[in-house]
Amino acid sequence: LASAATLLNGAEGFVPAAKSPSLAAKPTTVPGRIESTDLSSEAGTGWDSFKNLKDIPSGEESRKFRRTVYTHDDWKKHRSQDRFIYYIAAIFKSGVYKNLGREVSAVTLVATFIVIWNCIVGGFTDLEGIQQAALVDGLPKIGLPLSAFTLTSPSLGLLLVFRTNSSYQRWDEARKNWGMNINHTRDLVRMANAYYDGRNVTPEQRADDLNHVALCTWAFVRSMKRHLSPEWEDETAFREELYEKLPQQQADMIIAAAHRPNRALQDLSYAIDDLPMHFIRKNEIHKAVTIFEDDLGSSERILTSPVPLFYSRHLARYLAIWLLLLPFGTYDAFAGSWNHVMLIPATAAIATMLAGIEEIGTQLEEPFTVLP
Repeated sequence: LASAATLLNGAEGFVPAAKSPSLAAKPTTVPGRIESTDLSSEAGTGWDSFKNLKDIPSGEESRKFRRTVYTHDDWKKHRSQDRFIYYIAAIFKSGVYKNLGREVSAVTLVATFIVIWNCIVGGFTDLEGIQQAALVDGLPKIGLPLSAFTLTSPSLGLLLVFRTNSSYQRWDEARKNWGMNINHTRDLVRMANAYYDGRNVTPEQRADDLNHVALCTWAFVRSMKRHLSPEWEDETAFREELYEKLPQQQADMIIAAAHRPNRALQDLSYAIDDLPMHFIRKNEIHKAVTIFEDDLGSSERILTSPVPLFYSRHLARYLAIWLLLLPFGTYDAFAGSWNHVMLIPATAAIATMLAGIEEIGTQLEEPFTVLP
C-alpha cells in the first residue's frame, strides 16, 4: 500500500517519535533491489517480479506478482539492448501466454486436423520424398479462400486496438487516482502541521491531535484499498492493521460500516474540525478530503463498470471464429513445406500473438488487483 506507507513515513515529520511509537519511521528499503543491469541476474526486481519463483502461477494467482514498482536499476534493464533476446527466451514462462493454453491448443488442433485430412484425401509426400496417392478416394480437400481473412483482418485489428486502448485508459485512470491519494495525504498532513495554532496548546496535545489526523488519513486510504480489493485477499490483513493502529472503537465502527471509506472520511473530517486553527485554513484542508471522495468515486466507477459486455463478447467471438478458421485459409500458403506441415506452428504462433492482445486488454480492464 504505497499511499499508506507514504503517509506513515510523512506523519513522522510532524509528530515526535516518542509520542507515536506505532508510526515509528523505518528505513526505506526496496526488496530484491540490485545494482547490476544483467538481465540474467538471479535477483528478482520490479522489472521481473517472477524471477525467483520456481512454479510461476497463471490466471488470477499471477495478478499479485504484476504490481510492479520500478527503481533506476529496473529502468536500466527495461532499456537494455538484450531485452528482445531475453523476452523471447522467456516466452514459455509468460503468464499471459499460459492463460491462452486452451485457445491456442484448439487452433493448433484444427490446423493439425486439416493437414492430416488433406493428406488422407489428397495424397501426401512420404519421408523419402515420394508422392503417394490418396488413402481415401472421393472426399474433397478442405480449405477457404485467403481473401476472406484479408478482408476481415482490418476490422479485427481495429477491435483489438480499441479493446486494449480502453483497458489501458482504465488502468491509467486508476493509477492516477492512487497517485492523487498519495499526493493529498502528504498535502493534508503538511497543512495540518503548518496551520495548527499551538499558542494555547501543550506540545503533547499538539502531537496527539496531529497524530490523530495522520491516523484518520491513513484509515481512509487503507479502507479504500480494501474496498477496491477482493475480500479473500485483503480482509484479514485489513482488520489486523486497523486494530493495530486505531483505537478499538474507531476500528470497530469502520469495519462495521456499510461503506468503510466513507466512514473513515467522516472520522477524518471530525479530526480536522477538532484542530485549533482558523476556519478558512480548515476549509483548505477539507478540499483535500473532497479530492479523496472524488478519487474514491472514480475508482468505484472503474471497478463496477467494465468495458461494455456486448463489445468484449463480440470481440471474443470474432477472434475465436477468425482464428479457428484461419488454418483453412492459409493451408495453400504453406505448399512449399513438407505436406503443408508448417501450417501447424505458424497457426499456433499467430493465435498466441492475436489472442495475447485480447488477453492483455482483459487483464488491464480491472486494474486494482494489479496496481502496486
